[in-house]
Amino acid sequence: MSDSPTPDCVFCAIIHGYVPKPARYSHRWLGAVAFEPLNPVTPGHMLVVPRVHVEDFTEWPEMTGMVMQCAAEAAADMGPVNLITSKGREATQSVFHLHVHLIPRAKDDGLALPWYSGKGGHR
Repeated sequence: MSDSPTPDCVFCAIIHGYVPKPARYSHRWLGAVAFEPLNPVTPGHMLVVPRVHVEDFTEWPEMTGMVMQCAAEAAADMGPVNLITSKGREATQSVFHLHVHLIPRAKDDGLALPWYSGKGGHR
């Protein structure tokens, strides 16, 4: 973890304004920000990211808790939503800076997760 931007970290670059196209922030907190990813998987998809560099949710549990609290606040009015974070490339982590995906969901939106296909009688 680091208080200053980590070289080659795209999220550090976004947070510190080192990218040519500024992020579309939806929420800002003292310790975190929420913005739309480059390729949202559903309308309203956002990432909640701490302002300091933390590699994943296990590196600094207190920071992870703060990010989760911010994510809960951001998701409060979203309706059905997935909250997803990952640790490690094998678990689909592609940016090694802690981040939480908030992915709004709708019936039959076609986005299947491994534990539920989106079909059948589940509620």
